[in-house]
Amino acid sequence: MARKDFGAKPLTYPQPVLIIASYDENGVPDAMNAAWGGISESNEISMCLSVGHKTVKNILSRQAFTVSMADAAHVVECDYVGIESGNQVANKMEKAGFTVEKSERVDAPIINELAVCLECKLKSYDPETCRMVGEIINVSVDESVMTDGKVDVDKVAPITFDPFNNAYHVLGVKVGNAFADGAKLK
Repeated sequence: MARKDFGAKPLTYPQPVLIIASYDENGVPDAMNAAWGGISESNEISMCLSVGHKTVKNILSRQAFTVSMADAAHVVECDYVGIESGNQVANKMEKAGFTVEKSERVDAPIINELAVCLECKLKSYDPETCRMVGEIINVSVDESVMTDGKVDVDKVAPITFDPFNNAYHVLGVKVGNAFADGAKLK
């Protein structure tokens, strides 16, 4: 089999499309799109976010943020909050068409249009490495994406970033059962 080298680049599948939201010093909600992040402990999420982002400045000030899963129904809005700077456009969330409600658990906004949301407190931020770590205080899910009391991934329709082609894809078809299928080889 022939292989092609791409060099040392951040090219992996899947990369979640995370929409990170915060309040600024005046209580105005802001959000950004990030793909470099994921779960790093059972109650912790880590992301690579550069210090120049307005959202990062807000989080450092408020010590809290939310992380929503971008979805297929809002791909335009989610991409917009990633390509527009909150440092330049004060009403970025409004322009995106996103509405928010304040989390009851942390000092950060929950985006109403995105069904899955992690409510987080800031644990640490290293401006040298750009690594932000948040403690997950709660995961809230809109009941519209649940079936029989369980989150239905088909209803959520989360998207993933394809860094090879600068594209978004919906997570796909179920192909197995975690912590079960491998038992066939034991």
